Amino acid sequence: MYFSDVTIVGGGIIGLATAYQLVRRFPGKRVVILEKEDRVAEHQTGRNSGVLHSGIYYKPGSLKAANCREGKREMEAFCEAEDIPYEICGKVIVAVDDAEVSRMEGILARGQENGVRCELIGQDRLRELEPNSAGVAAIHVPETGIVNYRSVCRRLVEIVEEGGGKLVTGVKVIGMKRRSSSVILESSDGEWESEMVVNCAGLYSDRVTAMSEKAEVRIIPFRGEYFELKPEAHHLCRNLIYPVPDPAFPFLGVHFTRTINGSVECGPNAVLALAREGYRKTDVNFGELWETLTYPALWKITTRYWRVAAGEMWRSLSKRAFVRALQRLVPDIRSEHLEPAPAGIRAQALEPDGTLVDDFFIQQSERVINVSNAPSPAATASLNIGHLIVERLPL
Repeated sequence: MYFSDVTIVGGGIIGLATAYQLVRRFPGKRVVILEKEDRVAEHQTGRNSGVLHSGIYYKPGSLKAANCREGKREMEAFCEAEDIPYEICGKVIVAVDDAEVSRMEGILARGQENGVRCELIGQDRLRELEPNSAGVAAIHVPETGIVNYRSVCRRLVEIVEEGGGKLVTGVKVIGMKRRSSSVILESSDGEWESEMVVNCAGLYSDRVTAMSEKAEVRIIPFRGEYFELKPEAHHLCRNLIYPVPDPAFPFLGVHFTRTINGSVECGPNAVLALAREGYRKTDVNFGELWETLTYPALWKITTRYWRVAAGEMWRSLSKRAFVRALQRLVPDIRSEHLEPAPAGIRAQALEPDGTLVDDFFIQQSERVINVSNAPSPAATASLNIGHLIVERLPL
């Protein structure tokens, strides 16, 4: 049995950032990361668009707002220091009618309160920034950026291991037992004893939480499906073009994102996945699906947002419908400009009353910290979330 001071379950960017902050702040402490896949960043971290979010959308005073702002600054400094390519390219949030202009004013106010550099612009300035974008007005957010989070994770692993930490891949945690002075993790590779455990298991964070205590929220997997612009259509999007989001729904709507490697992603939609790691429409895990469908809170939220859910499903089934949604932002987009791109899964926490958890959610008990909800902008905020977690560890 291997003993460590802190064992982190999950090798996504939150787990790696926590390990990174641990080895920097507490050199000599034995830190272990257990990752069930053969390499890190295989799920949410490695399947997003790579945006460095500004923090414009988030409720002032929330964990998302504070950690996004501080985390973005730290992520930029990390990339500079470690020679990881990134770019501050800016984005526009586009209103296509007067009703959206009214909603946009609230977003602008939030951004300004959060300290985000942003401004309301008219059609002429919008055309200068994104000549092919439709819209009657927009918010310009010049400090939004792009990066490859897989590259960030690879460097984090190197630094953690240089600092004495240990990454173990191909090991799945299947149980947890508390002792008076430690926690025993049961895994596919035997038992691991640790003074403290940090659960950063993402899509399975609620299940890992339930190994030691009652999980206060349930993870519902939403698949985000993407298309990619063919090279001959790259000129239609210079940087990042977003719609005005529905303030009642924690998804931003289909949008255009230029990535750090030069491609342009279009999407995502948000549909209920039939497995927690169901990246293809045909991927079904019947046990997980039954668990999801029999959770009463899912039906509460489905009843509340059935029109939104129906629209997301229709865009999943119909490329034409997906294209129409994109054309609201860029009218010249055509179906032939698009080719399928890999999907991602968002681990969205849902409360028992059917409320979508709209902030980062960390559940803590003796010797165990559970990161129970960390969707976007968690990658942007990851280094600061790592600080937050380390501060809560009694080391």
